[in-house]
Amino acid sequence: MKIVLLESLAVSDEVLQKYTRDLEQKGHTFCAYSRCDDEAALCERAKDADILLLANMPLKGSIIRQCTHLQFIDVAFTGVDHVDLQAAEEMHVAVSNASGYSNESVAELALGMTIDCLRNVEAVSARCRHQGTKEGLVGRELGGKTVGIIGFGKIGRRAAELFHAFGCPILAYDSNPIAQMPDYVQQTSLDELLRHADVVSLHCPLVESTRGLMNAERISMMKHRAILINTSRGPVVDSQALAEALNSGHLAAAAADVFEMEPPIPREHPLLNAKNCLVTPHIAFASEESMLRRAEIVFDNLYAFLHGEQKNVILPR
Repeated sequence: MKIVLLESLAVSDEVLQKYTRDLEQKGHTFCAYSRCDDEAALCERAKDADILLLANMPLKGSIIRQCTHLQFIDVAFTGVDHVDLQAAEEMHVAVSNASGYSNESVAELALGMTIDCLRNVEAVSARCRHQGTKEGLVGRELGGKTVGIIGFGKIGRRAAELFHAFGCPILAYDSNPIAQMPDYVQQTSLDELLRHADVVSLHCPLVESTRGLMNAERISMMKHRAILINTSRGPVVDSQALAEALNSGHLAAAAADVFEMEPPIPREHPLLNAKNCLVTPHIAFASEESMLRRAEIVFDNLYAFLHGEQKNVILPR
């Protein structure tokens, strides 16, 4: 089979060769490319592939439909909203993801962003660099603050564990039933969570029911001086509504690792110009450890598929 990696997996050549050596010995062809956003060039690279590997680059239906040999799309990411699943289903192409590779990295960043917002770390760092003091920037402690987790999957569950370790009461909401709820977590409705949480941390996937979930109405329901953390998907939040809530002082702070588009983010984006908004260029998943886990999962998916099985199924073979 021809196996094409469309973008870097952010691991060393030695790690990549460890996983691809057996492929070549068994007669498969493996081609690795750097990321390319030109559709014609991307199509040329992909069109003869039996298997495509990619991380978070968009894979449009117009490309998938031209890949007449394609059997399997192996996504090195948890979310798959950047892949046209309808086109994949039409072409009878199986799709798997790298579920679980970034649980720790994302949960840790959500916690870190929360502390940053509560303690005004970004602002006081800038103040210090300009020979200033803490005047007017005394922060708040995390311990004892009620944390609301929206989306109680693997990442949300791990985030809850970390916040609980800091002495935070935990509220959780998920549109699906939550199995094996920890005894320190109180499951509640979305509205109740928004009304009572001092910190709201988003960990839900991007599907139609979550697109625009945190709109102006729901943001207005949040407690005065609450904090909103988004390490999930950008379109889950109405950025303009969030910026207005920050600029008006309704929310004390927010942190966004994700936006409606992938970085670079336009200078005029409302969250880049809002008060007390910590922004990062989609780094929650990206740690040395998570990249190694991701490569392991992706190639485990690949070898399973070559042996007639499928793991981490999004669309079955």
